Amino acid sequence: MIDERFDAIVVGAGMAGNAAAYTMASRGLKVLQLERGEYSGSKNVQGAILYADMMEKIIPDFREDAPLERHLIEQRFWMMGENSHTGLHYRSDDFNEEKPNRYTIIRAQFDKWFSSKVREAGALVVCETTVTELVQDAYGKVIGVKTDRGGGQIHADVVVLAEGVTGLLGARAGLRKIPKPTEVALAVKEMHFMPQEVIEQRFNVKGNEGAVIEAAGTISEGMTGMGFLYTNRECVSVGIGCLVSDFQKSGESPYTLLEKFKRHPSIAPLLEGSEVKEYAAHLIPEGGFKSIPQLYGEGWVVVGDAAQLNNAIHREGSNLAMTSGRIAGEAIFQVKSRKDPMTASNLSLYKKMLDDSFVIKDLKKYKDMPQLLHIQSQNFFLTYPQLVNKAMQNFVRVDGTPKKEKEKMTVKSFTSARSWAGLFGDAFKLARAWR
Repeated sequence: MIDERFDAIVVGAGMAGNAAAYTMASRGLKVLQLERGEYSGSKNVQGAILYADMMEKIIPDFREDAPLERHLIEQRFWMMGENSHTGLHYRSDDFNEEKPNRYTIIRAQFDKWFSSKVREAGALVVCETTVTELVQDAYGKVIGVKTDRGGGQIHADVVVLAEGVTGLLGARAGLRKIPKPTEVALAVKEMHFMPQEVIEQRFNVKGNEGAVIEAAGTISEGMTGMGFLYTNRECVSVGIGCLVSDFQKSGESPYTLLEKFKRHPSIAPLLEGSEVKEYAAHLIPEGGFKSIPQLYGEGWVVVGDAAQLNNAIHREGSNLAMTSGRIAGEAIFQVKSRKDPMTASNLSLYKKMLDDSFVIKDLKKYKDMPQLLHIQSQNFFLTYPQLVNKAMQNFVRVDGTPKKEKEKMTVKSFTSARSWAGLFGDAFKLARAWR
């Protein structure tokens, strides 16, 4: 049992938790960070993209020793048909800059490094420890935690909940609700190892350059979801994720869905001959702006995935987590430096600072998008991708059929599957949600 009082206790050692703990410890606060895993990153299975700008605001010189895989110079978006894909492809040599904008990382390695920086900043990091309960006083103010190590309570002026989307501490204490199945996606991922030169040949990159493929369409069987391939130095992260509510309705197995994705004619050649060394699953918040819970209260704040801070439309999660953790740490430091108590009124500074950042501004901009995609999932993730791929085949196949007849065939396929009024209606709704 730790028999001392802290300025702050951080529950969780993912991106948000590490950012919060580092920000406070580097400013001289007495910080305790508790992590249930064997080490920071041991339970973080995301095959991830790191956004350099957000990391620089926390550790400006992170590139000197952080375990980075490849810097990304190419982005591909694929709309998948049954045996085909229609793609949007962007590649720029501008990304071969002195300080690249995006990197692929392996979270287990990166989070372990990040945790070492938290320790260097002066925080006490204790792993293999599960926080079982938030301690509240007679007025409901959070004043500390209890852990599975026993021995009583650990007290602090404020507790930062960075427990992830599945964390139950806040819910048990009545501070936030458990996310609904419609607000959470289940993603499954494998790590496919192959020689570095093979990755470079297949993805047309060299040295430390990398490419990302993100795919949507028939691969999700009409469910709201996406697949992905991320290039690392000597392996490729491949995975797919869909809403938990859709898995419940369809009865589809996530593992089966991943196997189908890997066998797709556009994907299989990229993975051929690889050795699979890791299979993992991960829950991702997908509710968007309308699902964000109360972010602060008497003696507590919530950050990262636990706060539903994930931009599903732009596939951005880790940068929102890091930024929310940093901002929470900065707000707590400001309150502490004024020698003010950690009341809800004073901790509301965290929400104000977060509202002024890109995090809430971006989520608010797309606040209607998640619900639209969930309701119209059969159209956006099955019908329209099939039609687009069929239209492209009609366009490029030369078989003696007059072009006018081909155009009629394309129009007929769209009208037979969906009325033009419905098609334009969905397009209009999507455009409005995107504004």
